[in-house]
Amino acid sequence: MTAQHGTTEPAVSLRGVRADLGSRPVLRGIDLTVARGEVVALLGANGSGKSTAIRTIIGQVPVSAGRIELFGTERERFRDWARVGYVPQRTTAAGGVPATVTEIVSSGRLSRTRFGVLRKADHAAVRGALELVGMADRAKESVNALSGGQHQRVLIARALAAEPELLIMDEPMAGVDLASQEVLAQTLREQVAAGATVLLVLHELGPLEPLIDRAVVLRDGCVLHDGPPPKAVGQHALPGHDHVHPHEPGPLRTGLLG
Repeated sequence: MTAQHGTTEPAVSLRGVRADLGSRPVLRGIDLTVARGEVVALLGANGSGKSTAIRTIIGQVPVSAGRIELFGTERERFRDWARVGYVPQRTTAAGGVPATVTEIVSSGRLSRTRFGVLRKADHAAVRGALELVGMADRAKESVNALSGGQHQRVLIARALAAEPELLIMDEPMAGVDLASQEVLAQTLREQVAAGATVLLVLHELGPLEPLIDRAVVLRDGCVLHDGPPPKAVGQHALPGHDHVHPHEPGPLRTGLLG
């Protein structure tokens, strides 16, 4: 973790953000603020706009209206991307790449290097990130030899290698075995304790529930709920929140999703 720059502006701010995929409106004017040091979960059924929302933040999806700021700077003018760590959905991350675990994680450190050359401190940060997610013993192996849960750990280590202040994660627990879920939850606990800000897309809180400060539930591209996690306000207060994830054997049975 690097020292944080000031604390007056939120880490993330969306105001009236609209976004379309093709001719279909996906975000319909959402407002979202994530304060420094806060852990916010984005929840909602498939097609509600969760992943699109975080992809607008990092610039992967253009917005048709509204304003996005990172650490008080308009996203279009924001350049200090080493402060932001992004973990994509494992199913959409590059697969079949002939690279070792260390090579993949090292790529996450490039934003802090000069001319792409890793120095002693960079290698130490990569090793530290691998240790955090329990993958140091697999450092020299090909990522293609890993299980789904191990692959997800590597993607998270790649994001952590730059020692970001803000972690943006898209379904980090999807299709991940229980042992890896516990490792990832512990990793996030340590990051939050060190002062990290976290915005993550989830379908169920699971082992991350104790970490969540606030939940924002999206439905049809609009904010349905912004406040305590749904379990705290009652599962029936959030209609339309039924979902079966493709990695799951059946309906999710938690206090969050019903």
